[in-house]
Amino acid sequence: MTREQLLARYRELVLGRLPARAREQRWVVTADHCFGRIVLDHAVGGRWYDVLDRRRSPAFAQLDDDRLAAAVALAERIDAEGDPLLRELDRQSLVWRGKPTKASTAPTA
Repeated sequence: MTREQLLARYRELVLGRLPARAREQRWVVTADHCFGRIVLDHAVGGRWYDVLDRRRSPAFAQLDDDRLAAAVALAERIDAEGDPLLRELDRQSLVWRGKPTKASTAPTA
């Protein structure tokens, strides 16, 4: 994919498709900005705003080509695997931020 295609796919998944599916299927995260946090954190391996300029929007456009491709691949994986993977990724994102993990992110029996 070209960079422009990756940017378009990121927008499609993170700002549209994933939040819509999440609301329909009652995933742990439903807001587009939360999907952005999770995907960006994992793309950079920590809090995205420690690597990217939070004053420059959109943050995902600041990713280099390799990280952008990884972010899109992760969003595709979330789309394929759904809530169980999302819970795991959200939990790690919250740990990187020093925030308590949500009780609702614990796997259910």
